[in-house]
Amino acid sequence: MHKDIIFACVKKGKYQSEVKQFSTTTQGLSDMSHWMQGEQVYNVAMESTGIYWMPVWRALENEFELLLVNPYFIKQMPGRKSDVQDAQWIATLLEKKLLKGSVVPKKTIRVLRSYLRRYAQLQGQMTRCLQQIEKQLSQCNIKIASLSSTIGSKTVINIVESISKGNYAPEQLLALVHSRILNRHGAKVKQSLEGIIEEHDVFLLRQIYKDYLHIERQYNELLAQAQKIAEVQYKEQLDLLQTIPGIKQLSAVIILAELGGNIKLFETAKQLTGWCGLRPKNDESAGKIKSRSITKGNKYLRRILVQTAWAASRTQTCYLKTKFEQLAVRKSSKKALIAIARKQLVIIWNVLTKQEVYKEPQIKLSTEQISRKQKYYQEKLSKLQQQSRSCGEKTV
Repeated sequence: MHKDIIFACVKKGKYQSEVKQFSTTTQGLSDMSHWMQGEQVYNVAMESTGIYWMPVWRALENEFELLLVNPYFIKQMPGRKSDVQDAQWIATLLEKKLLKGSVVPKKTIRVLRSYLRRYAQLQGQMTRCLQQIEKQLSQCNIKIASLSSTIGSKTVINIVESISKGNYAPEQLLALVHSRILNRHGAKVKQSLEGIIEEHDVFLLRQIYKDYLHIERQYNELLAQAQKIAEVQYKEQLDLLQTIPGIKQLSAVIILAELGGNIKLFETAKQLTGWCGLRPKNDESAGKIKSRSITKGNKYLRRILVQTAWAASRTQTCYLKTKFEQLAVRKSSKKALIAIARKQLVIIWNVLTKQEVYKEPQIKLSTEQISRKQKYYQEKLSKLQQQSRSCGEKTV
C-alpha cells in the first residue's frame, strides 16, 4: 500500500496468482473490493503501512475477513523486492497460514483513540502557546509569570487578555491579580506589572491569545466527546480503574482506550507490560549484560502510565509511594518511576481481569525479614554514632 496506489494479489491454486494495481481513492477501493468478491476471496491480509492501511480497512471490513500484519515480520531477502512480489509473497504466506495478525480494536475504541491522541497533540500545542505568551511578556518587561505558580494560571491569562485589549496600566493589571499572590509577594507584584509595552506588543499578544482560546476550546470539546463515549460504553471498567492510586477519570479513559477495551487479549500481565514497552529488554552477549533499558511499545499508554505513577508516588498511605521511596534509594528517581509505572500496569491487568476493586496490599514480613531489617538499621545507627563521636573529638 502506498499513498496513491495499492497492489492486490489473488492466489489461484498452487502456482498461479493474479496481481492488479488500483487507486487508493474511494472508487479505486470499491473496484478492488468488487474484483476480489468476483474472484471468491474471503481472507485478506495487508501490511500496516503508516496510516495508509486505515481507509483500506474501512472499505473492506464489512465484506472480508481481514488480517493486519506488521511488515517487519514478512520481509523478503534483500535485492528481491518489488510491489508485485510483495503482494504475491503476502498472498502466499496467507494461504499457508503463516501470518500472525495485529489486533485491530472495534470501532468505538478506534474513535476513542482518535479523540484522545488528538487531545495529546493539543496539549503540546497549548504548552507551546503558553511559552510564546511568556516570551512576549518578557519582551514587554512584565514579570508576573515569575510570581505565579504557572504561566497558564488564571492571573496570567487575565492579564494577557487585558493587555490584548489595550488596557495595560499597572493599576488595571493589579486588580486582576489573585489575592494569594498579593499576600505572598506584596509590593513586588505592582513592580512586576510596570512594563514597557509598545503597540506591536499588544498586536502580537492579541494574536497569541486568540490561538490560546482556539486551542482551549478544541481541547475541551475533544475531552467532552471522549468522556461521553467512555461513560456510555465502559462505565464499569472506568470505575474499577479509578480505585487504583494515581488514576482519575481522564487518565482512566486514556488507559482504557489504549488497552483496546478488552483486557482478555493479554493472557498474562507479563505480555501486557511487554506490549506497552515497560519491561527490561534482554541484551546479553558472552555472559555480559549490555543493556537493561525498556523496550519499544505503545508510547501513548506508557506516557500516561508514567504520569499516573508520579501521582501515585505522591499519594499518602499508598503502597506504590512506599515502593517508590525504597527504589529511589538505590536507583535514580526516573528508573524508580518507570518501575512504579510497570507495577501500576500489572495492577490494572489484575483489576480488569478479576473485575475487582483495588485493595492496598497488606505487607507481612517473616521473622527472618524483620531480623535482617533490624540488623541493617542497627548498622546504619552505629555508623552515625561513630561519625558523631569523631566530629565531637575534632571539635574538642
